[in-house]
Amino acid sequence: MKHNKTAFIQTMPTPSLSQLFHRYFQVVLADSPVLQKEVYRIRYDVYCRELKYEQEDDFPDRSERDTFDARRSHHCLLLHRQSGVFAGCVRLVTNDPADLDAPLPFEQDCSASVKNQDIAPMLAQRSKIGEISRLAVPATFRRRKGDPGSTIGELSIPDFSQNERRCFPHIPMGLYLAAAAIGLKMNLNGVFAMMELRLARHLRRFGIVFEKASDVIDYHGQRAVFYIDRDGLFKHLQPEIRSLLDSILGDLESDLKTGTHR
Repeated sequence: MKHNKTAFIQTMPTPSLSQLFHRYFQVVLADSPVLQKEVYRIRYDVYCRELKYEQEDDFPDRSERDTFDARRSHHCLLLHRQSGVFAGCVRLVTNDPADLDAPLPFEQDCSASVKNQDIAPMLAQRSKIGEISRLAVPATFRRRKGDPGSTIGELSIPDFSQNERRCFPHIPMGLYLAAAAIGLKMNLNGVFAMMELRLARHLRRFGIVFEKASDVIDYHGQRAVFYIDRDGLFKHLQPEIRSLLDSILGDLESDLKTGTHR
C-alpha cells in the first residue's frame, strides 16, 4: 500500500513556541569571569557600536560595564545551540548586602520615579525586590533574512531555518523569563524593569503582564518603569509560556543558589 507522504507531513503537529525556543536556545547562567566577559562584550557591541547609547571610548577594553555589575548582578546568556553563538544577555540586579538603601539602576540612571501608589511601597522592601536590566540582543538575532549587516563572525541570517527565525522576536521574552527565573529562585517578591512600551505590549500578549509604575519618558525611545510580582507573573501566563519558563528553570537549576550573591 502506498503512503501519502504529503498528507503525513500535513498532519504532524506544529511545535509550540516553548518547544521551538528550547530546541534552538539554552539559557546559561553567566557565573564565571569568562561568561561574564561575553555578557560585557555583547553589551558593548549592541549599546556602544551599534545603537550608540554609550560612547565606545568609555570602554577601551570593549566591555560595557557599570557599577551594578560587580556585586549586585546575576547575569544570563542565551546560547544558540547549533552555532554556539550567544544570542543575547540580561541581568537581574538585587540589593547590596552592604547597603540596603542602595538604588536600583532605574532610580540612579533615569529621572523616572514610581508614581503608581500601589507599587511605590515595594521599593521599601529592598531585600525582596530586584530590577531586570541591560537586556541586549545582537543584530544577527534581530534582523530579518536579507537585511544588510546581518552577520556575526561566520554566522549569517541565511544559515537559520524558518523555525529558528520564528523564535527571534521572542528572544527578549526568553531573556526576561530567565531573569524572572532567578528572581523566583531567590524568593523575591517582584521585579522592576525600565522597558520600551512596545516590549511591554509584546510581553502582555503572552500573559506576562507588567504594571506601569512611572510616567513615560524619552530614554533611548519611549520607556517607562514597570513592575511585576510573583502572583502577577503566574496570573495571566499562557500555558505555553509557563512551559517555556519551566524549561528555563530547568536550564538554570544546577547553577542557581537561592539567596546567594556574587
